[in-house]
Amino acid sequence: MKAAVLRNNVEIKAEEYSRRYPELPWVEEPLSIDDVDDPYINFNQALVKVAVCGVCYTDIDIIEGRVRCKLPVILGHQIVGKVVDIGKNVYGYSIGDKVGIAWIGHTCNKCFYCKSGQENLCEEFKATGCNIDGGYAEYVAVYSNYMYHVPRNLDDEYVAPLMCAGAVGYRALKLVQMIDGLRLGLFGFGSSAHIVMQIARKLYPSSEIYVFTRSDHHKDLAKKLGADWVGSPYEDPPKKINRAIDFTPVGETIARALEVLDRGGKLVVNVIRKQSSINLDYLKHVWQEKELKSVANVTRADVKELLEIVKLYPINIHIQIYTLNDVNKALRDLKMAKIKGSPVLRIP
Repeated sequence: MKAAVLRNNVEIKAEEYSRRYPELPWVEEPLSIDDVDDPYINFNQALVKVAVCGVCYTDIDIIEGRVRCKLPVILGHQIVGKVVDIGKNVYGYSIGDKVGIAWIGHTCNKCFYCKSGQENLCEEFKATGCNIDGGYAEYVAVYSNYMYHVPRNLDDEYVAPLMCAGAVGYRALKLVQMIDGLRLGLFGFGSSAHIVMQIARKLYPSSEIYVFTRSDHHKDLAKKLGADWVGSPYEDPPKKINRAIDFTPVGETIARALEVLDRGGKLVVNVIRKQSSINLDYLKHVWQEKELKSVANVTRADVKELLEIVKLYPINIHIQIYTLNDVNKALRDLKMAKIKGSPVLRIP
């Protein structure tokens, strides 16, 4: 089969990002399009023919060495496809079923965290497209209890971003403990944030939503989707915000979000790694019972709940399509904030 393979990390130093982010280009194409063996499945797995796979900023973190992975690895964890083979212990799925596959690829199912609904914190957590080969390929092997039935009436390209950008953003929205009527600030407005804003609009109709972004592309999209205020991260919003979610890859955004957060406010950071350091002053950023929390991965429940939400409340997901052969261009466009919405690869 054909696959986009990462064989070596592209090491980028944090100080280079703080000086030149996000214009710093890769010297070479980080992924190579290769012919590789089709995946082998065991008795608990299914073989899925990939139709589409979303491109996520976490893939850039993996490429640049901030998130450690097996090497070589096939990236991609926002996958939609059809089941073409199943192991003898697979139940609830049949050949021909349309399924989605997310970042959560396997956990132990035995530890305290797995048993208490916090499987995202399992020490044996294995991520699709990181610890397990992912969907930048024609076929992918998946543990059957870590894939999801997808309604046939939903387009593949529409569902792909929900598998990570949507799911992890939805988890951040849950963790921030939003209440209808509070003001919500979104820092960064890429694939995840533009989905989260629309979910928040449906669930919290009386709340104002402020969007902080440097990208003109993202500002235009935020205005089009009905943000109550749009500005750069260093502009002062009309009013202090009560809840905030940080989607950006840089550390300084955390301090800025805390500055414009009102007393007793909550900030959730929705990234796995930051590319530059985080410097906080207790009195300026944390005093007055402000809370700071991170998001670690997603649970299967997050993905299932989100799929139910989009059945009730259709979301306008903006998609930019690339081919598998153009995967390096998709990654570079994402890195440089040139994409409005979600980049998605069509797999031949």
